[in-house]
Amino acid sequence: MGNYPNLHLLVGCQYVKKYLFDEKVMIIDARANGYEEGHIPNALLLNPGSIGDRNHEVEGFIVDAQQFASILSSLGIQQDSTFVVYDEGNLLNAARIFYALEYYGFYNKVKILSGGINAWIKEGFQVTTEIAVNEKSVVAVKDNPLLISTKQQIEEKLDSADYMVIDARSKEEYEGIDKRQNKHGGHIPNAVHLNWTDNFTIGEDGLPSLLSYEELKEKYESIGVVQSKTVIPYCQTNVRGSNTYFVLRLMDYPQIRPYEGSWSEWGNTEDAKIEK
Repeated sequence: MGNYPNLHLLVGCQYVKKYLFDEKVMIIDARANGYEEGHIPNALLLNPGSIGDRNHEVEGFIVDAQQFASILSSLGIQQDSTFVVYDEGNLLNAARIFYALEYYGFYNKVKILSGGINAWIKEGFQVTTEIAVNEKSVVAVKDNPLLISTKQQIEEKLDSADYMVIDARSKEEYEGIDKRQNKHGGHIPNAVHLNWTDNFTIGEDGLPSLLSYEELKEKYESIGVVQSKTVIPYCQTNVRGSNTYFVLRLMDYPQIRPYEGSWSEWGNTEDAKIEK
């Protein structure tokens, strides 16, 4: 599992097995597809697509507190729940749910299963097609303004030595070559680039594996990430940015404030300053 400073945020299959039917531990399947075909027993389905506000002007923006509480209530989540989130193993969708839960008040109560469901199957554990159902609960959530950045806040801090912005997208997106569906290509001024995929290595079995603490620390320090700075990750819709958020949390960087609007907002706003 490595020697990450916040190792409690990353767990293995034996941990999941131990708490599989503990009423206080919610197992969350964050995959976009595959839940119906087979999932970890007692796991509840909660993927990033279900927490995006379809009525928000910015694509992919997270639902508000009231909507998020309603989603958790429908799953039977309790106020004192601890969560274990998993996906296919690349910590992409799992990290998005990890961030959402921490942002809405479950800070330090969310863990990610290392290797995801592929690790679970590889270690010989069974999956099920039985849908987990809990009684609807009453849960209240509150957003944490210290765990999010707005466009205005970033613009105010663009030249501040105490802040740094990390672009977690591909090199082509960062350079403005790949505009995707956006009006403008490029990146936020002064943003440094570290593709979210650089957090991993691919093993001989084809499965992604998170780099060691030492390797990650060297990568992030090489682009200027230090404990004293506020770090703002972003991507297109803060899914890849959430992966960077999780990795920085795992390494115990204290001030991480993802840009929720990400390039979906910045790259489609006429007054936004852009570098290429």
